[in-house]
Amino acid sequence: MLNHRLETPTLPPCTVVLGAGFVGGAGADAIEAAGGRVERIGRAQVDLLSDDASEFLAEQLRADDVLVVVSAEAPCKNGEMLERNITMMNTVVAALKKQPVAHVLYVSSDAVYKDKMAPLSEDDCAEPGALHGVMHLARERMLLDETGLPVGILRPTLVYGASDPHNGYGPNRFRRLALEGKDITLFGEGEEKRDHVLVDDLGELIKRMVMHRSTGILNGATGEVHSFREVAEMVVSHVPLRIMIKGTERSGPMPHNGYRPFNPSATFHAFPDFRYTPLAEGLAKVHRQVTGG
Repeated sequence: MLNHRLETPTLPPCTVVLGAGFVGGAGADAIEAAGGRVERIGRAQVDLLSDDASEFLAEQLRADDVLVVVSAEAPCKNGEMLERNITMMNTVVAALKKQPVAHVLYVSSDAVYKDKMAPLSEDDCAEPGALHGVMHLARERMLLDETGLPVGILRPTLVYGASDPHNGYGPNRFRRLALEGKDITLFGEGEEKRDHVLVDDLGELIKRMVMHRSTGILNGATGEVHSFREVAEMVVSHVPLRIMIKGTERSGPMPHNGYRPFNPSATFHAFPDFRYTPLAEGLAKVHRQVTGG
């Protein structure tokens, strides 16, 4: 659950977004659209693995700034990637010790939770079952335990959007295949059900958490689940081409036991006027953004 340190939402003098790519960029855009000043720091500005990175980052920060940390090597697949991600966060922590800020927001991942058939909530224990979740949980703890600063944590589930640079299985890959006139091949029959959140919604949540200087944990998940076959069918409905959706024989067990629901009530408690974009509406929006139609 979140605790709003500012009941009246107020833009900070500056929000520094570290890793202003897909998700971080959406947050930066939302803050700028609200009239806020944003400094975007990406790999072109600083390599968080370099020896002088903490000094550089500290020089970019001021005491009344809010720092949004999104930068990571993801998904984390092995020990070497885990080590690099920890080193990157050590850089951030060292910079914050040199120059503390008013508030820190870390964009983590729902991968910190273990699977269960009931809807996941912020009250569930973080018990990651894979290195990606271990990485994010460790980085959360580093910020919470080592900086002494107010920290808010946003844990998104599967994210989709027009500018996603990845080609992961799901809405983004399905859209690209369909627009190229290629058939969509599912794992099994695509029967596993997952929650998908539009990146614009995460940008809005980042903005709101920044403006309220929110601490605590919030999951970024709609509370709705759809099978990957349903997702593919929604994507294909927007394309004036004959796209086949094909099932395949599964070579292993379904990820997350085929079902990973969330309880979004904490979002609506924190932000009563917020509304997640339904998947069909979000996919239609992304299609228009990509095609200009």
